[in-house]
This record gives sequence, structure tokens and C-alpha cells, in this order.
Amino acid sequence: MKKSGIILLALMGMITAGVQAQELEANLQIRPRFEYRNGYRTLLPEGQEGTSQISQRTRLNFNYKQDQLSTKVTLQNIRTWGDVPTTTLADKNSVALFEAWAQYDFTPKWSARMGRQVLAYDNQRIMAEMDWAQQGQSHDALVVSFHPVNHQLDLGAAYNSTAENIIQTPYKVANYKAMQYAWFHSNYENFGASLLFLNTGYEYENIQKKLLVDYKQTFGTYLTYKTKKIDTNVGLYGQTGKNADKQVSAWYAGGSFGYTVTDSFKACLGYEFLSGKDTNDKSNVIKSFSPIFGNNHAYNGYMDYFYVGNYQNTMGLEDAYLKLNYTSNKWQFALIPHVFNTPNKIVTPLNEELKHYLGTEIDFTTGYNFKKDIALTGGYSQMFGSKTMEFLKAGDAGHTNNWAWMMVSVNPRIFSWKK
Repeated sequence: MKKSGIILLALMGMITAGVQAQELEANLQIRPRFEYRNGYRTLLPEGQEGTSQISQRTRLNFNYKQDQLSTKVTLQNIRTWGDVPTTTLADKNSVALFEAWAQYDFTPKWSARMGRQVLAYDNQRIMAEMDWAQQGQSHDALVVSFHPVNHQLDLGAAYNSTAENIIQTPYKVANYKAMQYAWFHSNYENFGASLLFLNTGYEYENIQKKLLVDYKQTFGTYLTYKTKKIDTNVGLYGQTGKNADKQVSAWYAGGSFGYTVTDSFKACLGYEFLSGKDTNDKSNVIKSFSPIFGNNHAYNGYMDYFYVGNYQNTMGLEDAYLKLNYTSNKWQFALIPHVFNTPNKIVTPLNEELKHYLGTEIDFTTGYNFKKDIALTGGYSQMFGSKTMEFLKAGDAGHTNNWAWMMVSVNPRIFSWKK
């Protein structure tokens, strides 16, 4: 063997010997979902027909760990079946980067993570992954974490730009310009408590054409109490600051009480209040609470009438609901009726005050664990809207407004290696 080859082998041996541990894992997700939308997100307008489509998420995840260093890269493609021809030369959405972060553990209690990452906390009402959405939700951020036993403090920050600009350039992405947050959580036997402070800055242009950033603060607490039979939680949040030169003054309260009747059957009663504004309120104050980065699909009905890309800066919402869950072997069933009201006045242009009742939605879902890496889920929902709902969202409340879906999630681990 040549001398250079011997030297190279010796160097590789020394490098390998210096590595304490290495782990590499790759897994795949293929998740097509069929949906029948017939009054989804809003009441179906008179004379219109519902529609159906199939969307698909494809993700490839790589996880690597070496000593105190951990990294993750997730590539994804989101598509609607048929959005490009069968002989296309290019994909409409191409491949996007959902996650790409590196984390270093300075000590067993201190770590830092930077890059594209999911920021999800507590019941994900304010900060969530939004996994139901095929594209999900992730942030470009730096997070420093302190996590001794039974406690955790996360400090995060982000600053966004459209490109590597040379001069000040408007940030026209539908996103915050800057963000900072602090989240602290403690566990005490059956009791858990969290505190959150979130500061989000959104850029706007004033009447002098000057670019400014106004900051809105979301702050509050989330409390849980769990035993073998009882599962209850309470969340309280307020919002203040400014947004587009308007003062913000809004709040949220929500809670639920769950009880395990048997090993197979659970029941939960819950209520949420999101503040809003009277339609005849002429002030410039923003009084409508915004869940910011919350997993809104998981709350206020699966038909997404409220806060899922809509219903912002409105009359607010009251949601009283009941959850009934039943499991049997590989099957899961859930029935969730919601009763929606608005806490604020709704006055028409003819000065007629409408009732606060918006409607009732009934959600039914089922799931079946077909194989180790294959799960089948589906559901049916129906909205019984009111005349007040018609006024707010137009459409026809007398029409059968329903939504049905079926999803297959395939999640195999395709590669795993340890040293």
C-alpha cells in the first residue's frame, strides 16, 4: 500500500476513534387526504355546488446525533392530485424545507437550537405545529433552552427579511418581521403550569411612506391537572401593544374538564371565549383576540369556520363543546358537538340587532391502526348555521352544509444506524 494511503487510513481511524457516539435515522411520510367540501369554512352560497379534491403531503426526515450535537432536516412536497399534467417537466410546488436545524447541548440542562424549526407549546392554542395543515408550520428562529428536572425555560427570537438586501426593503411576506418569546413550564406531581410571553412585530408603511414595525404582546398562563380519572385544563391570555398603528386590547379564556369513565370511554366538557368587537363600534382599538400561531383546526369545530385563515378582527366567539371518545382495539371514535355564539353585538346596516347564536356544528371522526406504520382516519361534520351566520359569512344556512374526509398516513422508518 502506498504511503499516502496508509496515512489516510490512519487519519480516518483517529477521527472515528474520537467520536463517542453517532446516530442517523431517516423516515418517510406519505399522507394523501380526500375531502368533500360542501359548506366548508363558510356557508355554501345559494346555487353553488360543493367540490372534492385529494391533497398529499410527502416528507423525508433525516435525524443525526453525534455526542452533544443534534440536527434535523425535513424536506416536503405538498400537492393536489392533478395540479400538473401527467407529462409535466416541473412540479407546481416543488420541494420545500420544512425543518433544518442544529442543536448543541452545552450541558445536560442547557441547549441551543437554530434554524427552521417547529415551535409548539402546551395545548398548542397559541404556538403550534399545525400538523393537520398539509404544509404544517415552522419558523426560522434561535431558541435557547434551560431544562432541569420538572422545569423548562425556552427563550426564542427571530428576525425576517425577504432576501439579502443592500438597502431597506419592504417586508411583504405575510409573516412577522421580528419575534421574541419566553415560555416557562413546571410540573408538580399531578399539576402543571406554564407562562408564555410572546412579542410579535409586523411591518407596515405609514402615510409618510416610512417603514415601521409595531409590536403586539400576547401573554398568559396554561394550567393542567391530571389524575388517573381526571384531565382538566385552563388557559388565560391577554393581548396588548399595537398593530398597524392601532392599539390592541383583547383577551382569551378557555378550559375543559375531562373524565375517564372506563378504559375505553372518555368524556370532556369545554368552553372557550375569544374577545371581539361590536359591529357598530367605531373606535380604532383592535379588541378581537388572535390565536397567533395556534392550531386553530383543533378548536372551534373541524369545519374551520373560525380563525383558520378567516374570522380575524371580528365579533369574537363563544364555543361550548362536548367531546366523547371511545377506543376499541385498533379503532378510535370521537363525537364532538359545538354550540357557537358571538359575545358582541351584531348590528345590520338597517340598525337591526341580530341574535348572538351563530350555529351548531357536529363533528364525528374515526381512526384505525391498519399496520405498524399505516393509519387510516376519516370524519364527517355538519354545520347548522343561523341567520346571524348568514349575515357574517353570506351563503345559505338552509342548505345542507357539510364536510367529509378520509386520510391515509404511511410513516415507515427507512434507515437507522448507530455507532
